[in-house]
Order: sequence, then structure tokens, then C-alpha cells
Amino acid sequence: MKKETETPKSRNKSKRAKGRFKQEQRPKQEQRPTQEQRPKQEQRPKQKKSKKKGPSFIGQFIANARGFGFVALEEENAETPKTVEIKKESAPKTGGEDIYISGANINGAMHGDTVRVILLPEVTGRRAEGQIIEILERAVQRMVGTYEKNTGYGFVVPDNPKYKQDLFIPKEAAAGAVSGHKVVVEITSYGDRDKKPKGKITEIIGLVNDPGTDILSIVKGFDLPTEFEARVLDQAARQAKPVREEDFSGRMDLRDLMTVTIDGEDAKDLDDAISLIKDKKYYQLGVHIADVTNYVQENSALDKEARERGTSVYLVDRVIPMLPKVLSNGICSLNAGEDRLALSCIMTIDKKGKIVKHTVTESVIKVDKRMSYTGVTQALEGANKEYEPYLPMLRLMDELAQLFRTRRHKRGSIDFEFPETKMILDEKGVPVEIKPYDRNIATKMIEDFMLAANETVAEDYFGKEIPFVYRTHEVPDPERIKTLSAFVYNFGYRLKASKKAGEETIHPKELQKLLGKIEGKPEEALISRLTLRSMRQAKYTVVNSGHFGLAAEHYCHFTSPIRRYPDLQIHRIIKDSLRGRMEQKKIKHYLDILPKVTGHASDMEQRAKEAERETEKLKKAEYMERHIGDTFDGVICGVHNWGIYVELSNTVEGMVHISKLEGDYFIYEEERYELVGERTGRCYKLGQEVRVKVERVDRQMRTVDFSLAES
Repeated sequence: MKKETETPKSRNKSKRAKGRFKQEQRPKQEQRPTQEQRPKQEQRPKQKKSKKKGPSFIGQFIANARGFGFVALEEENAETPKTVEIKKESAPKTGGEDIYISGANINGAMHGDTVRVILLPEVTGRRAEGQIIEILERAVQRMVGTYEKNTGYGFVVPDNPKYKQDLFIPKEAAAGAVSGHKVVVEITSYGDRDKKPKGKITEIIGLVNDPGTDILSIVKGFDLPTEFEARVLDQAARQAKPVREEDFSGRMDLRDLMTVTIDGEDAKDLDDAISLIKDKKYYQLGVHIADVTNYVQENSALDKEARERGTSVYLVDRVIPMLPKVLSNGICSLNAGEDRLALSCIMTIDKKGKIVKHTVTESVIKVDKRMSYTGVTQALEGANKEYEPYLPMLRLMDELAQLFRTRRHKRGSIDFEFPETKMILDEKGVPVEIKPYDRNIATKMIEDFMLAANETVAEDYFGKEIPFVYRTHEVPDPERIKTLSAFVYNFGYRLKASKKAGEETIHPKELQKLLGKIEGKPEEALISRLTLRSMRQAKYTVVNSGHFGLAAEHYCHFTSPIRRYPDLQIHRIIKDSLRGRMEQKKIKHYLDILPKVTGHASDMEQRAKEAERETEKLKKAEYMERHIGDTFDGVICGVHNWGIYVELSNTVEGMVHISKLEGDYFIYEEERYELVGERTGRCYKLGQEVRVKVERVDRQMRTVDFSLAES
């Protein structure tokens, strides 16, 4: 579920809300003047220069569609505001959190811009507030939106509601666009106190209602690459030669080892395979990963393209691959019956699930059977005869996976079980079914094996003390944990914090214990969601700071080099080490490049996730258009002073605006995440089951509006 951002009103202790007040309705997309009403040049109100003085901080401006925003501080100064002395004693400090920026203090900044901000002494809530005083770097040079033609000029209304102003388009810069065209606009001027931003149309995507225009607009809006350059495709075709006998030199030959791939039914880029045998004392698990680096040489056109993309992007109707299909679906895919080059992590495991020794080596494998998650689950349940010859190995896999899971659980690994979405589209891209993705026995089993390999490789190369790429997940912010602790105390639960380097911290086992205690209780959904919200985002780094969520001291991404560039980079480091090439010159090379590689990969991963979420929201809205007037059962997944958010069993989320909560005045109790009726005491809170009616769908804004229905 997407985390909702605070509004200025929600930051006060509580706000009275009358259910039928029209003025409190959720803001819709900004009402723009008609073509006849538009002046040739619209003026912005003049901004007064700030007279505020004091220390300033640099960060990224994160806009909110409701007109305000936040500045996320850069890491090097993120903690600084904690020590800033503001004359007014009650003025808040950031505690390392984002700084709230009201609409009046944005001063022309756009979403994503790097800005300089100062803190304000005024106190309107618990979060530090600031004013943007300088825009250091613009984040956006292009936008996607809908063109509106006028006499002698036009405007483009941005698709992204975080960009509040439309762009002025001179007649000569319209490129033949007509009203209703989705277009890509290059910004030629960001405007000033008197002028709106201006741009020129560089691409016409299609008319708003044309099939495919909706998804392509999102692709263009996130600046996702849609094609590979000819030189990249040519290089990929040259590299994609069949495996030859001479390619086996120096590799461990594992072709006689029974090996299978287990993936989704529609997967085409199969980059991991599994083998497993057992003697009287030990299991021997092989996790075999496609040796993509054999075909993608460092600093080649292929490598530069893969590094720039950072990751494959999985949208609802298409995959935008990191590598050309001739590699990702061809020679690099571990297809059954074909000799394939691999990097293998072979682990010896005792009866308690402890990895007692391992080998990471270059290998050659031949997969015996391509399997699906559904087929393996059915086989383990006795309902799939096709996999019967492999059943002893599959049962052994299930046995070992449970040992791994038990060990992770004992050390405190946290597992959130929130449903992902599986969306089925017809040939025209119209959603015909939406349902939760089935995380079955086989998917969990493969996750367990990939986690084991990732941890083993990370620990191995951390011990070698050479440059490496880690997947890290930092300890939650102490303030967030303090808030969570205070909240769960109301339900009779305690979180035990500890001191580390003079600051309060928490062990993941404490959160795991909490999730165990609430399992099956009425408050489970509520506390689980709030616990998840208290977590930081995982990222790629060159410094190994551990993975909080997995309770792992060492972790990396080793298992998906076809679709993640950090994995490909790790394979390159491993091969340099195995072949004795990790000398001082090579070490310096990696020390120089890895900070940029990890930073960019983390950014591209975030971009991909946001694009995936937006295409999901779009298709969910399109699907729900056919259900206007229908009623559904759901669970409250968000509570704010403007209403409640409800998630249906099919994972679709919509909002019941406070104006639809009739019969009482409702007060938002922020500390308890509840809306409470002032007269009746009726309460709406996270995790509560409700029945809703679909009232309205806005496909452009990707929103669904509900009202409460009788149960």
C-alpha cells in the first residue's frame, strides 16, 4: 500500500470534520481556465524574498498533489537539524526526518528538484517546517501531459499531479498537436515570478483514448527507455553465440547434476537454477546463476546501456528489459536441455540448516526440467504426475527450505505478508481480472534458496576485504520506533529498545516478536501496516551495514544478473577475484566506480517501482469503471483527516471521503489513526472491515472513490 503523506491539517493534534462539509472535499486536479478564459501570458503571484536567516540545508523537494511538499535532506546533513538552535524554544527539530514545506514556501520548486531550505521558527505541528530559498538543480527537463490548443498558443496539463502548473506552448512549438493529444514536452523555461513554465512538444504519443496511450504515457513520464540502439542490438547478437567446448575451460562441469528451474508460468528470462542432493549428514544445495558477464563486457555498449537502465521494469502489460532479448531470453537464460555457463554457489548444510561450508565457482550446467511454481506446489501436494521423477528432490527442497526459514526466524528475520497484485489483461490491454498474487510453497522455497545464496556470497566477499556491492537495510529511525512503541503500548504490547552508540535502537527480533503476538488478533492488520511504515528503504551500497529486515549481517543481490545491474557488477567482481585479477589497480578501479554504480542502481530501482505502481493503479481504475454502483467488502488501510482508504480483497484501493461519512462530526485522532464521531462515538480505524460502494473512478488521476454501504 502506498504510504500517505501528511497534510498540514493532519499534523495538528486533531481536527474537527463535518461529514457533509463541501469545502473539505478532497482537492481534485487543479481547475484550469477554459481556452477563452486564458490570457496569452498567465502571471504567477510575485514571491517575496525571504528575510529569514539561519543555517540552511540541501535536499530533494518531494511535492504532494495537495499543494504542499517536503524536503528530504541529503545524507551528509540529514541529522544536522537535530542540533540547530532556534530561538523559539518550542520550535521543532527534524530529528533527521523530512522538512515540511507549505504551498506558500515552495518558491517555484518542482517535484524532485535539489533545493536549499531554511528552518522556520513557527510551530504548527510536530514536524520541522521550512522555506525553500534556492533551487540548486532542476530534476525534470521533460514532462508528459495532455495538450490543449488555443488560438495562437496552447497549454500542456501535466499527467503527474505533483506538477501543479501547466506549461505554456507557443504556436511554433506545438509540433502539430491537437487538443486531446498526449505529448512529451521539453521544458525550455522554468518561469519566474511573472511567467509560467514554457516548453516545446518533442513527441506526440497519441490521443487520450487510443489503446496503449495510457501505459505509454506512464513509460514516457518516467523516462523509461523503450528501445535499444542499433549498436547495442548488434553487439548483443554477436555475443549470443551457442556455448562451445572451449568455453568450459577452467569451469566446474556440473552437467550431470540433476538441475531444475522453478519460475512463473510466463517467465522467459530464467537466470537461476537449483540442484540438491543429500547424504547421511549433509545437504548439498547448488544455486546456479546465469553467467551474464561472459556476454556483457565491462564498458562495452551493452554494459553501458545495462548500467544506465539499472534494472528491468515489469509493467502490467509489458517488460522493459535491462538487456536485449537475444541475451535475456536466449543464451543467458537457463533453458532446459541446453549447455549454459553459470556462476554457482554450492553450499553444504547440516541437519539444523546451518551452512557449514561453501564454494563459489564458474561452472557449466544443463537444466533437466523447466518447472513452474504452480506445478511444483501441486507435485508436493500429490497432484502433478509430470514432475513425479523429480519428486524426491522436490521433497528434499521443501525440507531444507523449512530449515532455512526456521533459522532466519530464530535470529529475527521479519516477513510481512501483504498481498501483491496479479493482473490479467486481454489482447487489447483491458484488465479482465485482478486478484492477489499467490505466494505458494514453491515461491517461498525459491526465495529461501536465493536468500541463502545472497547471504553466503556477501559474507564470503566481505571477508576478502575487497570492494563489493551490498544490499543494505538500515535500522529504523529511532523517532519512528518511539512512535510505534507508544502506539502498540495502547494495545498492551511492549517494544524493547536498546542503546547503541549512545542512541536508542531496536533489534529486528523485537518487531518479529510483535508480529507473532498480534497474529490472528483484531489489531493485526493495523499494527502490521504501522510496523512496515516505520521501516527504511533497502538500497545498494559499497559499505556493508547489514540488512535489518532479514536480521542479516551480510547481504547482497547475486541471483538476478539478467534483470539487475548490481548482480551483474557482483559477478564481475567475483570472476576477477576467482581468476586472480583483483590486484591494486583493479581494486582502485572498483573503489572509483562502485559508489556511482550503487547510487544510480538504487535510483533506477525506485523509478521502476514507481512506474510499476502507477501502471497498476491505472489498470485498477480502468477495471473498477465497470463496477460503478457495485458493492464490495474491504479493510480500512489508511485513515486521515480527509477520509479513510479501503483495500478490497482483489487489492484495489479506494477512498471514502469524509463528506461520505454521514450522521456525525468526525474528529481525526492522529495518535490512534482513527476517525471518531463526536456525538455517536462511531469509530473508523486501520484494519477495520467495512462494506463499500463504488461511487466514482478517475482514470486520469488513477483514483477510485467509495462510499460506505450497509453490511
